[in-house]
Amino acid sequence: MNLGFHCLNYRKLANYFVASVFFLVAAASQAGQLTLSSASLKPGKKMPLAHVYAGCGGENLSPQLSWEGAPEGTKSYAITVYDPDAPTGSGWWHWVIFNIPADVTSLPEGAGDLKNGLIPEAVQGRNDYGNPGYGGACPPKGHGDHRYRFRVYALKVDSLPLDENASPAKVGFNVNANKLAEAELEVLWGH
Repeated sequence: MNLGFHCLNYRKLANYFVASVFFLVAAASQAGQLTLSSASLKPGKKMPLAHVYAGCGGENLSPQLSWEGAPEGTKSYAITVYDPDAPTGSGWWHWVIFNIPADVTSLPEGAGDLKNGLIPEAVQGRNDYGNPGYGGACPPKGHGDHRYRFRVYALKVDSLPLDENASPAKVGFNVNANKLAEAELEVLWGH
């Protein structure tokens, strides 16, 4: 009996098994990946003027957003828009919206304006301009392009115990404590 031959076959079988398990785990993780897209925004490109703050010559219109691939157990969503390049030492929050129902997987353009009433179940917190709802890009002139990070979060709770007066930091704390997954779309703007 050739013991070396059998050991070699067992090693091949073990390697095959390990490779198969790795492939299945990788495929499963890709299948449920949360993604964020927009008909209005192109990742890595300049934000259209329509989505820029009125004080910087824009229309202050929130962009259309869509997401898919939420993990099982998702009970609500939250969306934030953040500029990490603002010269404040702590960035700038442009939009904080939460308690978006789990059956909602897109927001139309303009949903960030509370007067539109496009997502009545959701809560739109105060941005760093001091207003609830969306506040578009408006970095200081000559400061170069800033990055605007649009993020959607799949949450394991139906709602966060917060209202429109909660600070973006408090919303962020509650979102991170309850998130199952997140996805990001980053665009640029400067003047």
